[in-house]
Amino acid sequence: MTQPPPEQRPDTPAAEDTTGGRASGKNNFVPVVITCAAAIVLLAIAVSVLIATLGGDGGTAPRAGSDSASPTGRPGEGSAAGAKPSSTTTSLRVMPGKILELEDHPLLLDDGVGLSNKRCDLPEWQNTKDKAKAFFRAATRCLDEAWAPLLRSYNLPFTPPRLYFPSGSSFDSDCGTIEVGLETAAYYCEGELFLPWGGLQIEQYENNPGVFLALIAHEYGHHVQELAGIMDAAWRKIYGAGEDSDEGREMSRRKELQAQCFSGMFLGAHVDRGGSITRQMYDAAWHDQETRGDNTSGGHDHGSNVNYAEWWRTGALDNRIADCNTFSASNNKVR
Repeated sequence: MTQPPPEQRPDTPAAEDTTGGRASGKNNFVPVVITCAAAIVLLAIAVSVLIATLGGDGGTAPRAGSDSASPTGRPGEGSAAGAKPSSTTTSLRVMPGKILELEDHPLLLDDGVGLSNKRCDLPEWQNTKDKAKAFFRAATRCLDEAWAPLLRSYNLPFTPPRLYFPSGSSFDSDCGTIEVGLETAAYYCEGELFLPWGGLQIEQYENNPGVFLALIAHEYGHHVQELAGIMDAAWRKIYGAGEDSDEGREMSRRKELQAQCFSGMFLGAHVDRGGSITRQMYDAAWHDQETRGDNTSGGHDHGSNVNYAEWWRTGALDNRIADCNTFSASNNKVR
């Protein structure tokens, strides 16, 4: 078993956020006319009323933290889950601002760019549904604060994912019916992140918050791919080759292993920064990665346990997003 090093690379600032926040909206003035009937006179009085509305697409992006998944929730992209809905074409909806590239994506070409080293404050982990929800909500806020400046500095869109906690042994979604079990711990699909209680394996991991933090950071890594355009580009390749083809499975592994690297980046940038992410949590996550991957699940689309651990550790040690370019890696690194 590989031992974790005592410390990571020195502090790494993320690329500067040059875009600022989204516009809060625009003002509309609605005339209100009050009509009074009198014998001969009609009085008209115009009153201006200020109404705040959202600009852009005309709707708000829901914040992470919703309590439950609706029947049409979309889980799927996950530690051992499925993927986007099957498609007979390579046509995908693309958010404006995305860049549909893989190994040549601008996000992966700057050697000196990583996540800012900062603290993350989390509530104490306890093995109850309510405490787990509070933990995952706080972790998602830290992930938002970590990734938003980096994405915006490349003029890429950013919206936080919606967070859900489905119950039961399965649930329906736009990605199909998801069976919750040992091989399906968490799910991501197009802006929605699902953490089913039955998939967390609480009995096995007990009070081990570092494992759960790395898990949600992996799923959030898929959200980063989605926002950047990497996810769409990868799925076009997968659809073109066929999901069950050797080429399609290799592309899936490259996508999953990059999410592993992004997960490691987050923990490496936040450990021992005065917040809740301690060295003990980091070490637990470090060792747990050896237990995950295709050798454990029996699949061929996530990468071997060795590579699953290696890419997570690369992100954790280096905190350089260019080092997470799994799409340019040699074949033996993505088996």
